[in-house]
Amino acid sequence: MSAAALLAEGVAALGLELPDGASERLLTYLDLLEKWNRVYNLTAVRERDKMVVYHLLDSLAVLPYVSGKRVADIGTGAGLPGMVLAMVDPQRQYYLVESNSKRTTFMQQVRMQLKLDNVEIIARRVEDWQPAEKIDCIMSRAFAELELFIRLTRHLLAPGGMWLALKGQYPADELVKLNDVRLVQSIKLAVPMLEGERHVLKLEPTST
Repeated sequence: MSAAALLAEGVAALGLELPDGASERLLTYLDLLEKWNRVYNLTAVRERDKMVVYHLLDSLAVLPYVSGKRVADIGTGAGLPGMVLAMVDPQRQYYLVESNSKRTTFMQQVRMQLKLDNVEIIARRVEDWQPAEKIDCIMSRAFAELELFIRLTRHLLAPGGMWLALKGQYPADELVKLNDVRLVQSIKLAVPMLEGERHVLKLEPTST
């Protein structure tokens, strides 16, 4: 099955309707990721069909749980899931925070080539980032344990905002370490063709 057919099947299984041109942008991103990966080793997943599942569909599965107008993806790596979400979600502004220069160079190329005006690449450590406006939704897929993720990003959170933590197995041991944070919702995701568990945790501060 071609990458385009695999993507279309997965998007349908997720119950998503992508805007015009989004599938083409996602496949172009995949092409760029494959090309750059040969030199810069941006991801350990190298088979194209697996990249569709583990990078594109795994990222897109989070879309229904994103909220607010300003979204930050912390430790985004090669833009996962933030860059993928930005391609299909043009109404929101996405800030992709990554300190690794090879990854940020790659993302700048993607942003320029795909003309993603709703993406800003933040090439620095998250604790050093001081945005002009606070962030409504702060997400992370593989950045750190929950306690560290929240501690390093608390200064970014807008009033009424939330954290969106993307995990494999349900992180009960990490949740018990949290202070002044409430688990609003835990959602077990069903990502098409992906083995292993996936959870999305919505968290909010109990005090400001």
